[in-house]
Amino acid sequence: MCPVTLTALHHVYKDVLFHHQVAVIQVSNLARTQGKHEAVTMSTSNVTTISQPKPFIMTTMSNKWSSGICDCFQDMTLCCFCCWCPGCFACKTAYDAGECLCLPLLDTFGLVPPIALALRVSLRQRYGIEDTICNDCVYAFFCVPCNWCQMAREIKTRANPITFVNMSI
Repeated sequence: MCPVTLTALHHVYKDVLFHHQVAVIQVSNLARTQGKHEAVTMSTSNVTTISQPKPFIMTTMSNKWSSGICDCFQDMTLCCFCCWCPGCFACKTAYDAGECLCLPLLDTFGLVPPIALALRVSLRQRYGIEDTICNDCVYAFFCVPCNWCQMAREIKTRANPITFVNMSI
């Protein structure tokens, strides 16, 4: 670009910036004189507002578990990891749920594994899953690997729950 063009662009930019500042000052003075604290919008001939189209967003999550307690084979990678190294799998699942990595190691203290139960209840509350504490206790005590697999699948499934349906104008 030649220097003349840059200078002309600079003056146009300064002119637009000045008009924008005047409009903002006028709006803030208007709001102050009216004693209102909420935003006041003012239309001027020098200001152009362009609104972008908003996409239609659809979520596919429900208030139920995305897979059953015995659907371990839906994700073979998780199933094999849980069977061959359950301690590591439980720690990774707790970490993926936003908890301390070593928290599941405390499950050895108690009749019903307290961490598995607490994490299951936490996931139900986080995702709005309807179930009972009785089912949570049964699954945490009698179905330990299936319980951890179900929680891991739920975290994985709900990690990206939003689907953009229509992004055109």
